[in-house]
Amino acid sequence: MSPAAADRPSPSSLTPAEFLVGKRLRELRTQRGYSLRALADRSGLNINTLSLIENGKTSASVSTLQQLARALAVPITAFFEEEPTEKHVVFTPASQRPQAEFGRTQMQNLGKDLAGHAVQPFLVTLSTGTGSGDRMIVHTGHEFVFCLSGSIHYRIDGEDYLLHSGDSLVFEAHLPHCWENTGGETAQLLLILYPADEREEVGGRHFSPETMKKELFMKIAVITDDGKTISQHFGRAPYYLVLTIEGGQIVSREMRSKLGHNQFSAEAHVEDHQHGPEHGTDAASHNKHVSMAEAISDCKVLLCGGMGMGAYESMRRLNIQPLVTDQSDIDAAVQAFIDGKLMDHTELLH
Repeated sequence: MSPAAADRPSPSSLTPAEFLVGKRLRELRTQRGYSLRALADRSGLNINTLSLIENGKTSASVSTLQQLARALAVPITAFFEEEPTEKHVVFTPASQRPQAEFGRTQMQNLGKDLAGHAVQPFLVTLSTGTGSGDRMIVHTGHEFVFCLSGSIHYRIDGEDYLLHSGDSLVFEAHLPHCWENTGGETAQLLLILYPADEREEVGGRHFSPETMKKELFMKIAVITDDGKTISQHFGRAPYYLVLTIEGGQIVSREMRSKLGHNQFSAEAHVEDHQHGPEHGTDAASHNKHVSMAEAISDCKVLLCGGMGMGAYESMRRLNIQPLVTDQSDIDAAVQAFIDGKLMDHTELLH
């Protein structure tokens, strides 16, 4: 099935910033003639994550945006604005700061539309454990950091600096450096980047692809009969196993009851294992699929071993991304999804 056939989520299901980021990412990618696979290769990010961001199924972390900005050769601000217009003076009232939330990080752009992007100022709010990753960063120009609240650990050229509220750092950015919120509370900092080369998107170097996994927070539902293996039949399976993913790891599991064909036995219906191009796509079938999906309305992805075309399309209309897999082990399939290696075997649809 062509990706273009996917129903896009309604703006009401997203924050305005998340909707704009996905829209702008698709625009920037297609303007450059990149496929999702090509952009994944250039950015070092997994293709599943890119697809979910573009289709409004998950929010992008700041680290992910930085990687994408570098891969697309644009400033990170390009994801925040419909049609950037250069200004020589930028006044930003406190109540009108362009703001976006990505995973566990919030970023406010204090230099929106500044001509040349010679100065890149951001107000960054970081949850505990969020940072630039283990990779040391090197770029041109200078970097200024002012800790507004909480604490931030910086490591610069082998030296450690712990910044508390009111502390600041300024340093030559060619010195290897990294940073992280190692405290027990949310931290906020003013980060100002001054690249020596205006063409350099230095922000992209402040986050590694691994950081994206640390930022990723979402729930995945799996069709199952026993909580261990993936069921081959969406309509007949009695349970969903809902897994919460955070930091690229499964942090919780919850078995939820699922409506099946037997609950609709009093109604006339066609079993979704029967073949036919129009099967399961009528309004009555869609309403049944909606009822089946009510238990996983907080999930963004649904893994199954088989389902009808009608159910598949219904899930997409509900902003739940279905993935049909030939893997049977739940843990292995979920890990493959996190790693960007889980294929959607639409040839298994019936």
